[in-house]
Amino acid sequence: MNVPVVLVGIAVMVALRFVKPNTLTWLAAWWVVVYAAVRFGVVPPLPSSIVNMFMAIVTAGLLTYLFADSERLENTKRLLVKFLVDRQYSKLLMVVVLVLPLAVALKVYVGLSQGVRPPTIARTIHPAPPETIRFGDKEIDLVGGVNPYRQLEDSDPNRFAEHVENGGRVYYQNCVFCHGDDMEGQGIFAHALDPIPANFAEPTTIAMLQETYLFWRIAEGAPGLPSESTPWSSAMPAWEQFLTEEEIWDVILFLYDHTGQRPRATEHVE
Repeated sequence: MNVPVVLVGIAVMVALRFVKPNTLTWLAAWWVVVYAAVRFGVVPPLPSSIVNMFMAIVTAGLLTYLFADSERLENTKRLLVKFLVDRQYSKLLMVVVLVLPLAVALKVYVGLSQGVRPPTIARTIHPAPPETIRFGDKEIDLVGGVNPYRQLEDSDPNRFAEHVENGGRVYYQNCVFCHGDDMEGQGIFAHALDPIPANFAEPTTIAMLQETYLFWRIAEGAPGLPSESTPWSSAMPAWEQFLTEEEIWDVILFLYDHTGQRPRATEHVE
């Protein structure tokens, strides 16, 4: 967290409490302070897609607050009408009319003209996992553990196929929107994310990882990433909040089966 930015925002809002501005100024101040806190107060920086989404929610909340009280709404309407028709505000009105479209045009131009930029801080794509994690009331061994259903591939192919099929159901209900039908990271939401989802079909992703590693990344998502992987550079949800342990193991089986990859074997050191 960028403490100075947050403290300045708090100071501004406290000062406005003493000034007692009108509702319109108060709402505008809240919007600007929250935007500054989200855009500049979070370290590492949030992706612009997350900032835009959050500010859309904030805008909706402020508008709800405005429209929830008829007297407050009428007072705000009167202020707006006065600003638009009162001659004493004509110069300021002209500035607003000119500046707002120019600001929007400048933002669009800058966004379209920017090339690919390196990340603001170093990021580890495949960070080292912890030795164990908690899933509910169970401890999962990420170093020496295995997918409990992998051995069915040889011992009971029919049951193994059922787990793969269930994994496909889980994938297409939850994961396909970002990771895509072919698992190449080209889902319908993929390009709203920064970075885009991993391409599971290439040999540098899941083929290099043990199944327990995938369990960790799926279960804990971006919130479970260590600091060297800059958690806010991933939009991955913590699926432990939505899926059962079996569903996560099953979707892992499906990932490997669908892409034709094999998980990395467990290494034993003598």
